[in-house]
Amino acid sequence: MPNAAHFREQLSAIAPAIAAAGLAQAAVLWWTGWRGPLVLLTPCVWMGIVACVVVAARGFSQYVLSHPKIEARLTRKIAIIGDHEHAAYIQSHFASRARYGVDVTGIFADQPGPQAAARVSGSVDDLIAASRQSRVDAVIIALPPGRGDDIYVAGLVRRLRGVAADVLVVPYLMQGPNMLLPMQSIGPMSFTVLQRRPLNELQSLSKTIFDFVFCAIIVLPLSLFFLLVAIAIKLESPGPILFLQPRLGLNNRPFVIFKFRSMYVDQTDVLAVRQTSRRDPRVTRVGKWLRRLSIDEMPQIFNVLRGEMSLVGPRPHAVVHNEQYAMVIDDYLGRHRVQPGITGWAQINGLRGETDTLDKMRKRVEYDLSYIDNWSIALDLKIIALTAISMLFDRHAY
Repeated sequence: MPNAAHFREQLSAIAPAIAAAGLAQAAVLWWTGWRGPLVLLTPCVWMGIVACVVVAARGFSQYVLSHPKIEARLTRKIAIIGDHEHAAYIQSHFASRARYGVDVTGIFADQPGPQAAARVSGSVDDLIAASRQSRVDAVIIALPPGRGDDIYVAGLVRRLRGVAADVLVVPYLMQGPNMLLPMQSIGPMSFTVLQRRPLNELQSLSKTIFDFVFCAIIVLPLSLFFLLVAIAIKLESPGPILFLQPRLGLNNRPFVIFKFRSMYVDQTDVLAVRQTSRRDPRVTRVGKWLRRLSIDEMPQIFNVLRGEMSLVGPRPHAVVHNEQYAMVIDDYLGRHRVQPGITGWAQINGLRGETDTLDKMRKRVEYDLSYIDNWSIALDLKIIALTAISMLFDRHAY
């Protein structure tokens, strides 16, 4: 909390600049012909007002920023991969300098040596699992020079592909063309950037606000329509109105997705081991139209309001398919660096429905990664508009 010492510190920081500006003002008044007490009174009043306003503004901002929740949000969470002295030095350096706004969550290594075992928090897999539970803004790779070859570092980057964090590496591990990669500074330290978060803090906040406001506006007008759909589902077949299914979202975090039930209860496949195909006998007559017009996906508005999904983003796949494709498609896990969406760039480009071949899924991943790399609010609005049109004319949903 700010106190008298803080205010004195603020005042001493700005006093020279204010005094210089006051003297300059007095000189201008004298030069333009103003004489007498006005030459002294005007700059003094001006300096007093400016000093009060600046100190009050800076004191208020410091008070706000010192709030635990705001401070925690603005603090950058960093994990370090390495098990030698350099990794420990980076950790201790940031720990002893709170002004950098960095919190090192731990040091991780797959096979730490006996001397480093005490300071290592877990393996790289433990780091990836931890990123699903709490925020990790950056991962610094600080390996010993002997184990820092390009192949090993590239393998680490692939494993971290699904983590929504910057991946940085100490420069001495980079050789050849990799030395031309961009650099990023954290405090006095500089690192080579191997992977960036797709959305920075401001972009992520903008997308979240857009999603929440859009869904909050449309949820009430859609309530009556949802009620009619629920009645139609109940009249045709017994069972729940909603179909709940586990999916993986941002950073591979599990969540339960909401859908209108479109299949007979005794034939629903919660794990989605079998994809829905054209003229699938498990789909009810009402469900056929719900799926045809993508109405079955509309309850995911509540997933968006819960912060589990976005309006636009890569479609979340069933867990079993996620694991399957992650092993055979490069950069598949890169889809999980942003929130999954109700609709996406791949869907409006004809890649809805069943992905019965590996090539179709590869194509979908290409579109998803292209969307992530080129995200903007304007692109989201375009996809939402094209989705509304495709609901009537697309023949790929069933």
